[in-house]
Amino acid sequence: MNTKILIIGACGQIGTELTQKLRSIYGNDNVIASDIRKLNNDIVNNGIFEVVNALDYNQIEHLIEQYQITDVYLMAALLSATAEKNPAFAWDLNMNSLFHVLNLAKAGKIKKIFWPSSIAVFGPTTPRNNTPQYTIMEPTTVYGISKQTGERWCEYYHNIYGVDVRSIRYPGLISWSTEPGGGTTDYAVDIYHKALKEGTYECFLSEETALPMMYMDDAIRATVEIMQAPSEAIKIRSSYNLSGVSFTPKEIAAEIKKHIPDFTITYKPDFRQKIADSWPASIDDSRAREDWNWKHEFDMASMTVEMLEHLK
Repeated sequence: MNTKILIIGACGQIGTELTQKLRSIYGNDNVIASDIRKLNNDIVNNGIFEVVNALDYNQIEHLIEQYQITDVYLMAALLSATAEKNPAFAWDLNMNSLFHVLNLAKAGKIKKIFWPSSIAVFGPTTPRNNTPQYTIMEPTTVYGISKQTGERWCEYYHNIYGVDVRSIRYPGLISWSTEPGGGTTDYAVDIYHKALKEGTYECFLSEETALPMMYMDDAIRATVEIMQAPSEAIKIRSSYNLSGVSFTPKEIAAEIKKHIPDFTITYKPDFRQKIADSWPASIDDSRAREDWNWKHEFDMASMTVEMLEHLK
């Protein structure tokens, strides 16, 4: 049977690049992009696009039947910093959209689901360095609570109903093609924009705040690879740790200075500092490397070169 893909939340930070990648692999007609509103962008203009509310079961079911969808990528979510401002809506969106898709798979209407988790599932009691796959998870953010709960439901639907759901705990993602989307790690995107435009950046985290990060190209590749892997290779059905690089604002500023010598950075930590302090500084992703041969390609130096070149 042909792979027919529906991406829910296709206009978001990850969804935008994921849609382009999947269309390049499977063809424009086999990848249906959808989001809550229709923007004037490449995703909408260069392929099939549908307006869909991720909270509307009937709308999703209708699209799945209309296009004979086999695989759903559920990318719609309220991110960490935004979710703190609207906890009830974040819980509703992040949880019920997942239930809709899991229940459609349980009913045999789709074959495979990709659902992203996040390093936000970890909390202040989690070992911060080289955080293991299996460890204490006591998230303190609305986003983290919803993602940890989602992991448990994914595992449950796989174990009880045989649903083929696959997931990655994304670290902070760095991309030149979309604007920051309200996440705590977004300083690492914004800093490049400001370095080029203004030559200076005021960071909302302290200079020594190490966080796990990944260049978007690596994250998209990991997403495609986990979905293309044979089902028996996917041994973890909650979510896989995934790692690229870890660095502090001070370290990334030093890397940027190699290309823009006059660049300066100042620090004014805000409410996002508390969120960052509850997250890991580095991640052990050996299970992803063993089970489905995951390998990252970009380090801080190569990522910085790419970011500055593309943003120019």
